[in-house]
Amino acid sequence: MTQSIKLEVFDPAMCCSTGVCGPDIDPRLPRFAADLEWLKSKGIEVVRYNLAQEPGAFFANESVRMALQSQGSGILPLIILNGEIVSRNAYPVRAQLAALVGLPIPAEPVAAEATPSGRSLNVLNT
Repeated sequence: MTQSIKLEVFDPAMCCSTGVCGPDIDPRLPRFAADLEWLKSKGIEVVRYNLAQEPGAFFANESVRMALQSQGSGILPLIILNGEIVSRNAYPVRAQLAALVGLPIPAEPVAAEATPSGRSLNVLNT
């Protein structure tokens, strides 16, 4: 039987649960939210906490509480894998998340445009 994997994200205070609201959206946040959804689709349990909306979760987790007390909120986001802090002050990209949870590292998306038949288009620059 395989061990279940739980990834917890402790985000800094943001206006909404994903931080993809308001006039100045950090471009890393929509990508990170999509990467977390990708992990969920692979069977990984993902839980995300926002300091502004769920401060109790930060206090209840001893590792998070101790890290915040000793280093301040500048260490957020904290990424915790099965109870162990694995990342501080950064949003890992999909390949890093895959490596953390033991999934195959996904191939980079292909940037080529394709026709409905799947053939590539040649674009002429004039």
